[in-house]
Amino acid sequence: MDDLILTPNIDGADDFYAELLANHEGLDKADSDVLNARLVLVLANHIGNRAILTQALAAAALKKEV
Repeated sequence: MDDLILTPNIDGADDFYAELLANHEGLDKADSDVLNARLVLVLANHIGNRAILTQALAAAALKKEV
């Protein structure tokens, strides 16, 4: 698969969002930013496909080439 999935694709999306927020609870801005950066790197490593990661970066930056 070489196309980034941009349609809803997370089982239990609301539960995941709640879990994500819970992990940020009590953190200051700097620690929250570090948690986000670690999560991005862990997930990028799991994906592993550079083409997908490039598409994800473009989508996150709201670039039109996605």
